Amino acid sequence: MSEEHVYPPASVYLDGLRGRCPRCSKGHMFDGLLAVAPKCEACGLDFSFADTGDGPAIFVMTIAGFIIVGLGLYVEVVYQPSYWVHVAIFLPLSALVVIGLLRPTKGLLIALQYFNKAEEGRREIGRAHV
Repeated sequence: MSEEHVYPPASVYLDGLRGRCPRCSKGHMFDGLLAVAPKCEACGLDFSFADTGDGPAIFVMTIAGFIIVGLGLYVEVVYQPSYWVHVAIFLPLSALVVIGLLRPTKGLLIALQYFNKAEEGRREIGRAHV
């Protein structure tokens, strides 16, 4: 009889956003703020496959830019404050939005990599394509 463990179906999107293991939904995916753990402490899944690159940063910059610029334009048109008010409000707000979105976005992309069995592309050299 096989000793292979059967894992319940995981909610990939929720587990990724919460930073949980995409296989067992119990272990943590991160060591610290953005450092990916070497493996899941609950099921032992090796996270060496996880390579999100700049993907999370691009998504977060796009979303945060839309939110912050939209709010900045609204505040400027409605209240017309001086420039230092914009700096005092939107500089910390930008940092909070970016830091708040970066970890869930990275977790989501790692979970989707695991679920879709995504891996680095390989090029076959020496085969003729007809």
